Amino acid sequence: MKKLISLIAVAIGLAACDLNLVPQDAISPETFFKTENDLLLYTNSFYNALPSAEDVYNEDVDNVVKNSLRDELQGTRVVPTSGGGWSWTTLRNINYFLANSAKCPDTKAVAKYNGLARFFRAYFYFGMVKRFGDVPWYSRAIEVSDQEMLTKARDSRTMVMDSVMADINYAIANLDGSRQVNSITKWTALALKSRMALYEGTFRKYHPEFNLPGADKFLDECVSASENLMTNSGYTIYKATPATAYGKLFSSDNAIPDEVILARDFSDELQVYHNLNYYTMTASYGKPGLEKKLVNSYLMADGSRFTDIKGYETMQFYDEVQNRDPRLSQTIRTPGYTRIGETTPLVAEFGATVTGYQLIKFVSAPKWDTFSKDITDMPIFRYAEVLLNFAEAKAERGTLTQADLDRSTKLTRDRVGMPNINLTSANANPDPYQAQQYTQLSGSNTGVILEIRRERRVELVMENFFRWDDLIRWKEGQLLTKTFKGMYFPGPGNYDLDKNGKIDLVIYEGTKPTVAGAQLLKLGSEILLENGNKGGNIVVNGHITKKFNEARDYLYPIPTQERLLNPNLTQNPNWE
Repeated sequence: MKKLISLIAVAIGLAACDLNLVPQDAISPETFFKTENDLLLYTNSFYNALPSAEDVYNEDVDNVVKNSLRDELQGTRVVPTSGGGWSWTTLRNINYFLANSAKCPDTKAVAKYNGLARFFRAYFYFGMVKRFGDVPWYSRAIEVSDQEMLTKARDSRTMVMDSVMADINYAIANLDGSRQVNSITKWTALALKSRMALYEGTFRKYHPEFNLPGADKFLDECVSASENLMTNSGYTIYKATPATAYGKLFSSDNAIPDEVILARDFSDELQVYHNLNYYTMTASYGKPGLEKKLVNSYLMADGSRFTDIKGYETMQFYDEVQNRDPRLSQTIRTPGYTRIGETTPLVAEFGATVTGYQLIKFVSAPKWDTFSKDITDMPIFRYAEVLLNFAEAKAERGTLTQADLDRSTKLTRDRVGMPNINLTSANANPDPYQAQQYTQLSGSNTGVILEIRRERRVELVMENFFRWDDLIRWKEGQLLTKTFKGMYFPGPGNYDLDKNGKIDLVIYEGTKPTVAGAQLLKLGSEILLENGNKGGNIVVNGHITKKFNEARDYLYPIPTQERLLNPNLTQNPNWE
């Protein structure tokens, strides 16, 4: 039987509804917190803070695009009256536990579960800082009568993140050192520290407008945490054949523990499911597909740049996916694709993908295609991310060597038989296609940072909304205002997408044709091309103007009601 993390909350985790409500209707500190099992039961509820399956796979920024746009991409966010992510229930439960855990006489158990609680407090505050910047720091449970604490001003981001790092260091020192794919361990804490420190270090580097010191300190913390995990944990990159290894990592019912540090578990036996297969194969969830710039970013199989090929802009689907980084054909349907356990080749279904680049990452066997009945485990932390964090932090610090790349990015490239990044060559000849996208980069390490960002985008696509966080920390919100595009077609006509001699797609004008077995799309309504009947790339949401306010949109606003309740809360810049 699979152990499920954070799928059933114990009552104590549900009792509190906000910062100043004590969950004593569910437990009594006088009778609880007496045994290690009590500590275990209470802390089980903390796992509910981890991403749901949808939070892992439902990316919709500029890697994966849909037929609708988030408010963040349209520039239509407003100051909410309430909600908006300003919720403190999780923190209240964590601090309540930390205030009472010492009632257990087993000091080793107390240290272990306090480590778990402080992991989740660090995780909680990391999310709040990413969203709001400065936030009040609460290290203890607040009573309803404590008006001074309930109406305190926001603490500085510098103070909060220093406290977060203290929490995660405690967790690393006190959590179990075993490898458990469904439980928080020392290695999960190191992976979180690596993620948080990279985010904070690069945010501070690329956002001078916030006047935040210590960028290099956080980048060094990222390197240290990553290196500790790389050297001591025993995790490795999962490898099979280059043509299948990457895809198998994500289509496995059970998370592969060689590489996956922490996963959310799903089980047919316990009837705990998610909706991934249905999400990728119906029109009900926005018809997700890879965006053209990402497809262009995949290298050729020999490591050369696709965008250096003359005429790449007008290359049609079959030709553009030949001899590419194998991760492309393990992320989207390409010629020869078959479902797991089947032999019939399938092309993209345009009724299920708005760009034509139909997702297959995480897609499992057809028997799980029913609505909300899929059991593939969802990775929350995996070793590949830590390797990429290490390489990026070293590059940003200016201390990256070829040996560093050989122990980090080389491993993710080796999985799929791709040559590693060459530090000297990358810096001597930065990719102009990538450089045109990342406008904030400069300096002698520009070329290799571009390559590490490429590797990160390709390796981590469709996982945990990494792309949103990356664009925010790199100060590249301008990329969200670009027109999203899909496959290139020279105009109306019949298309054999996989070159097997059979027409798969007809783009037509006027009267609907009759072509047996083909998908029929009317130009101008069911499919839009940049230049109409003169062809071009598929245009997605071309009628919607996208905006990103560089002076405002890197943070979210504080809800109006919260500022009325606490007049000491200031609003984020330009959200007044």
